[in-house]
Amino acid sequence: MKRGKKYLQKIENIDLQKTFSPKEAIKLVKELAYAEFDESLDLCFNLGIDPRHADQQVRGTLSLPYGTGKKLKIVVITSPEKVADAKEAGADEAGSEELVAKIAGGWFDFDLVIASPEMMPKIGKVGRLLGQKGLMPSPKNGTVTTDLVKTVQEFKKGKVEYRNDKSALVHMQIGKKSFEEDHLLENFNVVYDAVLKAKPSASKGVYFKSIVMSSSMGPGVHLEVVKDKW
Repeated sequence: MKRGKKYLQKIENIDLQKTFSPKEAIKLVKELAYAEFDESLDLCFNLGIDPRHADQQVRGTLSLPYGTGKKLKIVVITSPEKVADAKEAGADEAGSEELVAKIAGGWFDFDLVIASPEMMPKIGKVGRLLGQKGLMPSPKNGTVTTDLVKTVQEFKKGKVEYRNDKSALVHMQIGKKSFEEDHLLENFNVVYDAVLKAKPSASKGVYFKSIVMSSSMGPGVHLEVVKDKW
């Protein structure tokens, strides 16, 4: 892959094969970020799981103390009498069967779908479309709920979902370049602990094969991994 001039200048005097503590990595990644916009700080966990097996899936939700810095677009699909409450709680859009039809027509201008249980049979009609984009609501990640107000508010305040992909990787954002280093470290510790606790019992051997931190445009920095625990 051909790299740009700014990227190459940033890594000129950096040993990217070296591993760093989380605190050191955060400081370095902020220094290596070069874009004019406020880049996100991203984590990538390479896990020792076999994602082909249902009992080795890693997924869940967590609340970041300082959020991700990203404004989440939330859609709520619920019964008509609950639509007003969902909007008042902070949902960017809320509705019933008309929203299901809108999604069926190709509308995906949102980051998260929260649904009430009674709407799941209706949502099943677009389950494949939502599933392909990782947007299908599920009780496992708390996005199918009877308490729509609380759930919308929690996700707006910094609750996020994580899940492994087909390559056994888990990608997470822990904030923005503009965040204070101590705040990014607190967010990192919450993410790390959550992914560690989510280790499937069926997963044997090394769980954290590698952990890489980077900014949106910057190079990846490898973190120290010692016996799956810092």
